[in-house]
Parts: sequence; structure tokens; C-alpha cells
Amino acid sequence: MDLQFGDIQETALVTLAIRASETARKNPRIVDEKAKEIIDTLGVDVSKYDPFLSHEGVVARTIMFADALRGLIARYPDALCINLGCGFDDKFSQVDNGTIEWFDVDLPDQIAVRRKVYEDRPRCTMLEGDALDGAWTKQLPRDRSATIVVMEGVLEYFPKEQTATCLHMLCKSFEHGYLVAEMNSMFIVKHSKQHDAIKNTNATFKWGTERGAEFVALEPRLKLLSERSYNEEMRKYTLRGKLFAATFGKNVNNRIAVFRW
Repeated sequence: MDLQFGDIQETALVTLAIRASETARKNPRIVDEKAKEIIDTLGVDVSKYDPFLSHEGVVARTIMFADALRGLIARYPDALCINLGCGFDDKFSQVDNGTIEWFDVDLPDQIAVRRKVYEDRPRCTMLEGDALDGAWTKQLPRDRSATIVVMEGVLEYFPKEQTATCLHMLCKSFEHGYLVAEMNSMFIVKHSKQHDAIKNTNATFKWGTERGAEFVALEPRLKLLSERSYNEEMRKYTLRGKLFAATFGKNVNNRIAVFRW
């Protein structure tokens, strides 16, 4: 694997480090062998990207995103699925049912690095594309029963105006579809530099919401179907996770939201 430390954005290192360390545990809640392979290949200490609360949050969101996707795929077994802003994520292997058509989409420089790690697979294709410009969507098949777009760990780095542009692009590019998105609060945005993992990177959160309805206000073609806090999963495993969900994190933890248009 021809991959160097500088190839990977620090925000991607956070999720890779956490998924790798969870995979290496005796009884892992999630398994991501590719993340472990990447971290092992880099051969550097990434422990600062793997603090407790971020670890529990990434594990929770991985489980919750996979569950949400499986639910939609069960309804639309031949769906067109798009992981927009995919980074090094490999949701396809988590949810593949043998009939979906999957596209991992990201900016050209990120796709170039991703190709050092992944190869295209049957029904799973890497594609260069911009979340703010729908030109790439013209390359996608239009004969599938539904379009499902997933954006995990992406929109919190967009300011409000770019978030609106992205939502407009999706609704314009696909007549109907579903969006499974990660959402964070304005409290977290205001305290980016105190975030236990992001403070170790050069990244900052740009915009947050208190409820998914704020996305609908930006793009009225959207309908909010569900919204769930990561607390629902985090409280299941550890006392610290349970206390966080019941106290400080009760109203500020990230959420997973599902929209339809």
C-alpha cells in the first residue's frame, strides 16, 4: 500500500484511528479491517485522534448509519447508493445486499488517495465529484428504484451557505431520493477547539443545527423522516457514555437524520 501520513487529512485520521482501534479489541462493536490496515501501514502514533468520547461517538454513528442504510436498502433492494464525501469510509461492505449499485464520491485529490487503498469492485465504483456541483451526477444510472445519499462526517465542515447549496444540488440532480446525514449542534461548532479529537487537527466545524427542520428551511423540498441522537447508542456500553448522554451531552451530541424529497 503506497500510502504516506501526509496523504490523509487529519479529520479522516480521527475516524480511521478509532475504527482501527475498535477493530483490534477483543470484542469489537464494529469491524473495519481496511481502517486497521491503513493505520498499521502508516506506522505512526495516532492515539491523540482516539480519545474516549470521540471513540464512543464514532462507534455509535457507524452502527447507527449502517442500521439506517440497511433499513432503506431493505425497502429498495436495487437502490442507487451514494457515499458523498466518502473519504476512506467503506460503508458498501457493511450494507451490501448483492443488488445495490454503490458510488463512493469525493473531490479528485481525495479519490486519488483513496485509490491507493481501494479498488473498484462489482457494483461499487469510485467517482470524482463535488458536493456543491452536480455535474458528476450525470454519470450515474437512472433506472434504480430509489436514490440513497449518505453524508457522514461531511456537512459539519460546511458553512450554512454551502450546506444549502449541497441540499439544492441533490434535490435538483435527483427527482426523488433519501439523504442520511450527520448533524451537529451550534454548541459544538462554537467549541471546536475544545473538541477532544478535532482540537488536535487544523479543522473547525462551520455550522450546526438544533433540529433537522433547519435543513428543511434551507431546502423546502426535503421532508424530515427521523432524527436520533448518538446518545441512544453511546449509553448502551459504558458508564461514562451513559453519564455523558444523560448530562452534558444530552442536548448537544451529534445526530443522524434521514430526509426524503
